[in-house]
Amino acid sequence: MATLAVGKPLPAFSLPSTEGADFSPADARGEALVLYFYPKDATPGCTTEAGDFRDLHAKFRRAGVRVFGISRDSLASHAKFRDKQALPFHLLSDDGETACKLFDVIREKNMYGKKVLGIERSTFLIDARGVLRREWRKVKVAGHAEEVLEAVRSLD
Repeated sequence: MATLAVGKPLPAFSLPSTEGADFSPADARGEALVLYFYPKDATPGCTTEAGDFRDLHAKFRRAGVRVFGISRDSLASHAKFRDKQALPFHLLSDDGETACKLFDVIREKNMYGKKVLGIERSTFLIDARGVLRREWRKVKVAGHAEEVLEAVRSLD
């Protein structure tokens, strides 16, 4: 699998989407993308993060950016979460961890005293030419969507 690096074109991948068809970043050439990885549908932090991107969605669209959330949850789980939170953007299901591995977001976590592998909250900004321009790792939810929007506005 190709290596992901800021300043380099995004390697090809495809994931099932709540849009109804598989999504590939190549399908979005000409538009910038925000891909945010989150651990689990309908959990407190993930719900807050999705709501923040939802509330700023019109501003992202005016800036020519499409937003997608990615987790290992199923499309059925994503559809329920998207509907309940009235998310205006689509969610991608990575149950095979294809994109998670490409973006290197799987980390060992401590859950109730047990070590488990899970998604480390991370966001990636890809420009309209398909080049990775920014990455945020170990994301803290508060103020994050606004920070990403500011970075979008600085794209040339």
